[in-house]
Amino acid sequence: MDFHVWLTYLATTIVFSIYPGSGAVNTISNAIRYGVRGSVPAIAGLQLGLSIHLALVGVGLGTLLAQSATAFAVLKWLGVAYLVWLGWTKWREVPQLMKNGVGQEDGPRPALFWPAVFVNITNPKSIVFLVALFPQFLHADYPLWSQALILSVTCVLVDIIVMLGYASLAAPLTHLVQNEKGMRTQNRIFGSLFIAAGALLSGASR
Repeated sequence: MDFHVWLTYLATTIVFSIYPGSGAVNTISNAIRYGVRGSVPAIAGLQLGLSIHLALVGVGLGTLLAQSATAFAVLKWLGVAYLVWLGWTKWREVPQLMKNGVGQEDGPRPALFWPAVFVNITNPKSIVFLVALFPQFLHADYPLWSQALILSVTCVLVDIIVMLGYASLAAPLTHLVQNEKGMRTQNRIFGSLFIAAGALLSGASR
């Protein structure tokens, strides 16, 4: 893969990752409550979901999904249902102060991993975007598998850096959730954002 082609792909991927979506909402919500370190499992979960999308695109299933109205609709409505359920659960969550009386809790939070995986994996727009993006940067003169690997690793690394950036920006807001009222407000704000993300996804088309 030519270096200038990779740079163009890198710039495109950065824009794709920075664009706020359900993954960013998930990361910011976790970072405010658990800090940057505590949100790492959720960021890792997002990357597993993204990696599954990349793998599907790599083996050609992504193209099938992008072209099949039925498959797209099924995955889309699963994503909508999951985001709305996540938002409703967050909205109704009972505030629980940490042992030290503040919003953050020391150490990682493995329980955040799988919900984050499903946040990303149930977003069909990601697959459609990747299906449209990948062919633009593949060259017939180079091995396709190595190019796909480079593009996939670049995409995941960029998204990790962007999500850590979101978490770092959100973590200083932890003081807003140091009491029960603040945590309830935070839960309802991000619950509403998850529901809004589901509403936006419901209007998505191929």
